[in-house]
Amino acid sequence: MFQPRRTSRTSRTSRTLRALLLPLAAALSLTLLPAQSASAATTLANPGFEANGTGTATPTGWTAYSAGGQNAASFTESGGHTGGYRLTHYAASAYKVETYQYLSGLTNGTYKLTAWVRSGGGQNSAYLALKNCGSAEQRTDIPVSSSGWLRIVTSIAVTNNQCTISVNSDAKAGNWINVDDLTFTSGSTGLAIKGSDVSSLAKSEAKGGVYKNSSGATGDALAVLRSAGQNYARLKVWVNPADGYNDKAHVLAVAKRVKAQGMKLLVDFHYSDTWADPGAQSKPAAWSGHSYSQLRTDVYNHTYDVLNALKAQGTTADMVQVGNEINGGMLWNEGSTSNWSQLAGLLNSGYDAVKAVNSGTTVAIHLAKGGDLAGTRWWFDSAVSNGVKFDVIGLSYYGYWHGTLADFQTTLDDAASRYGKPVYLAETAYPFRLDSKDTHENIIDLASELVPGYAASTAGQTQWMKDVASIVEAVPNGRGLGIFYWESTWTAVTGNGWDPTDPSSGNGWENQALFGYDDKALPAMAWFSHR
Repeated sequence: MFQPRRTSRTSRTSRTLRALLLPLAAALSLTLLPAQSASAATTLANPGFEANGTGTATPTGWTAYSAGGQNAASFTESGGHTGGYRLTHYAASAYKVETYQYLSGLTNGTYKLTAWVRSGGGQNSAYLALKNCGSAEQRTDIPVSSSGWLRIVTSIAVTNNQCTISVNSDAKAGNWINVDDLTFTSGSTGLAIKGSDVSSLAKSEAKGGVYKNSSGATGDALAVLRSAGQNYARLKVWVNPADGYNDKAHVLAVAKRVKAQGMKLLVDFHYSDTWADPGAQSKPAAWSGHSYSQLRTDVYNHTYDVLNALKAQGTTADMVQVGNEINGGMLWNEGSTSNWSQLAGLLNSGYDAVKAVNSGTTVAIHLAKGGDLAGTRWWFDSAVSNGVKFDVIGLSYYGYWHGTLADFQTTLDDAASRYGKPVYLAETAYPFRLDSKDTHENIIDLASELVPGYAASTAGQTQWMKDVASIVEAVPNGRGLGIFYWESTWTAVTGNGWDPTDPSSGNGWENQALFGYDDKALPAMAWFSHR
């Protein structure tokens, strides 16, 4: 994560809506109960909405249904993801509509629905669903993305030889979605990693931090996270930090608790005494003045020492990041990207140390370039050409800094394909409010800094996590591993500020934690139970 600083971003241009339909005043409270189509098939008919041209309320193979008589809110129009047309849900007044297709004669098994979508946001709900398939209905929300198409997926076990593919909107006046290029094929989806960074936890607890479940019962923060569905924890390690936290001893102690909860462990090596990020990669004081050759030995020995100690106590690391957000390299200046051969040597020293302790531990390279396709390509092309060894790619992506969701999907998909490696979202977060609990200014504290379509609210934070999870899940060929939420436990506790050299420094992140100002678990933890 970046060191605390204020960053603003330009708002995206909003989509101009044409008043295509007359205002409709039908009631919206009725439950949608679509009837089966008169005809059915084993494969999707008209999946790209190309068969009928513009303005068709019931395109071939599909049925529109609205309990309030608002079928006209579902129609085709020009401008597809591919081809000439797309499905749109839109009305000038509030509406609730479903567009669905019923398939029968299916061979029982697991099926995956893929679709390309866009949305202007603001709906009460907008989602794709698989239902009437013999198992529990599966849904995937349609993310807010007015500037680019997104691919989303969901899957279901078909046990009764049939299934209904459904596009749903419960919308306010003027809300819209676009859907195109659906496929329904054998296959499954899911995320192997649903984790968070809890590096601040030990210091928070030592300074009096309290954590509660959603009912208000005080307990172990890790147990609360685990009960919500978290299966992985990330811990950073500094070399000799000024405050004595996030060092080897504290990583060992928290690792025992992580493993006791049945979670896996990611160790994030910063190779510094303080924050390492795109703006700062300072050497530890103990390594100052060391030659490049000695720095390679330092990296190996430090990495091996921490990981071997973890292994000795029965808490072997499952994944390791060799460096943190190393856009410009690490251990400056010797390991900067202006000298790739030396940076490669340092990274490979870390890789070799990880594998020497445990060959099964996954080694990740982590950049803060989640929406930067060109920058990610340049970095990893350089790494590969210089012989850097790594198993997976981690990218930080904060929507208020790193571009649109479409930018993120393009970059993540490209990294997985171009380098043939699994990818994961190494860091993300979103505010559930803008005001600060302590006296330190929050990093994100203005409405103008938010991602359009995502409010600074518990609902906005929850939706953000569900939507980025959908993008990681949709990475082709099952290469999307999962997500780590950044600093879920960093609540406002006196003495647990951002600066390890200053005990009076405050926390600029408490409005993006997963525990609220009342110390209770927030609704956004629901994303841990994502498929």
